[in-house]
Amino acid sequence: QVQLVESGGGLVQAGGSLRLSCEASGRSFSTYAMGWFRQAPGKEREFVSAISRTAVTTYYADFVEGRFTISRDNAKNTVYLQMNSLKPEDTAVYYCAADRYAAAQAMTRILGGYDYWGQGTQVTVSS
Repeated sequence: QVQLVESGGGLVQAGGSLRLSCEASGRSFSTYAMGWFRQAPGKEREFVSAISRTAVTTYYADFVEGRFTISRDNAKNTVYLQMNSLKPEDTAVYYCAADRYAAAQAMTRILGGYDYWGQGTQVTVSS
């Protein structure tokens, strides 16, 4: 069983930045595609970004509009989400997730395609 622990959330003013981290337990991190999702109050969980096993390929939701960057450090079992130019509508709980069956350069934006989930970290953007 893989455990994912997110950190780095907090309260920030509109236009500010945050860097989320997600550390995974175990020795198989480099074999997982990783994704970030978010869930705002009263809304469904939605895809934010994903990265392939070796970071060759990344994928972003349209609403990111170049403001976020996903990256990973397989030596540290950690995936990151750098978020810049934050907007109040980015307020949500952010979750990282691991897809253990992804092919080498593949990733998915489908929530059901992920096998392990973290507990989430709250991001609040004030106007």
